Amino acid sequence: MQALRVETLSDDFSGVLLTDLPRPERGPGEVLVRIQAASLNYPDLLMTQGKYQFKPEPPFTSGMELAGEVIAADHDGPFATGDRVMGGAKTGGFAEFASVPARSLRKVPEGISFPAAAAMGAAYSTAYTGLFELGGLEAGQWVLVHGASGGVGLAACDLAKALGAKVIAATHREDKIERLQAASGADAVILNHGRFRERVSELTDGKLCDLVFDTVGGDIFDESTRCVAFGGKLLVVGFVAGRIPEISVNIPLIKGFSVVGVRAGEYARRFPDRGARIMGEIHKLAVSGAITPYVDATLPLAQWRDAFAAMQRGDLIGKIILQP
Repeated sequence: MQALRVETLSDDFSGVLLTDLPRPERGPGEVLVRIQAASLNYPDLLMTQGKYQFKPEPPFTSGMELAGEVIAADHDGPFATGDRVMGGAKTGGFAEFASVPARSLRKVPEGISFPAAAAMGAAYSTAYTGLFELGGLEAGQWVLVHGASGGVGLAACDLAKALGAKVIAATHREDKIERLQAASGADAVILNHGRFRERVSELTDGKLCDLVFDTVGGDIFDESTRCVAFGGKLLVVGFVAGRIPEISVNIPLIKGFSVVGVRAGEYARRFPDRGARIMGEIHKLAVSGAITPYVDATLPLAQWRDAFAAMQRGDLIGKIILQP
């Protein structure tokens, strides 16, 4: 089979190549999947550079999440040959086949395409865990979403709107505003340059935001501490900007807000029942049509360099899908 292999760690992806490998052997409790679509996530890029918190030893096959068709499974397991499944692991998705633990897969909701299913898992579970499980977001509250054009940020906008919140989507690129407005359905789209607190205050009639969902870090985090309402929460999701910010604890004390770390995968591993419930809620929303994963582009696996480069430049709105 063809697979995208990380042979050595490198900043410029020079250690990554598309190569031929033997089809994986299915182990006990695993499901052999013919992959139809795999979603590119920012951690996929970081892992090729050794900069993500999970650091697999090269060589490894890249790709965190996938969707495809079951071709072999345990007879007494939850899946049968021909089932449409989605999920994955921390690696292995950018290939023609993968052998995945059954516990890491779930059936694709009816009416959802393979590309949409591949785009729905990690992004939506992160967004739901942050906004609702840890953030307690309620209908009518205001949420500010940074990195809103990325897969996780756009999922946060989609979920928050579906469940009745008021959303301010923030981007650092003016050329994305119209596309982001159309894709997110946000109540407003703003540029998060400089002192954006004044714009947030204006949009919320001075109430500021009950939640700030921050995938960016750096200067964005610093200014976001001025955008959280008293009793609100600043959700730390990632550091796409590169700089990991610091905060003096007197700031959340005086302003009366909480800083909450969001690690959806770890949360689901520590609390599997809660993780299963979260995915169940996401599936219900998808089947009902209340949420729709936004796929910006679908490319063949052979064009992985174009996909990686587009994500690195920040050109995307939503997700990019690779197909073997």
